[in-house]
Amino acid sequence: MLVLSRRVGERLMIGDDVVVTVLEVRSDGVRLGIDAPRTVAVNRAEVIEAVTESNVQAATADEGAVDALRRLMPPKPPA
Repeated sequence: MLVLSRRVGERLMIGDDVVVTVLEVRSDGVRLGIDAPRTVAVNRAEVIEAVTESNVQAATADEGAVDALRRLMPPKPPA
């Protein structure tokens, strides 16, 4: 991990087309401005983690949910 010290108004470059600017420093955090092309996804890590966890929970079906889905299916006609 690269650790840098920056002051308000100072920037850092990531590659050739992503610029991160320190906008404000507060006692409880730092405000950053990120200028990146639309093709570059910029997301907060905690949001990605929450979405991933939610997707895992949604994909895990308990027996009660499986039984409820089976009751929604019409009965198979006798052969």
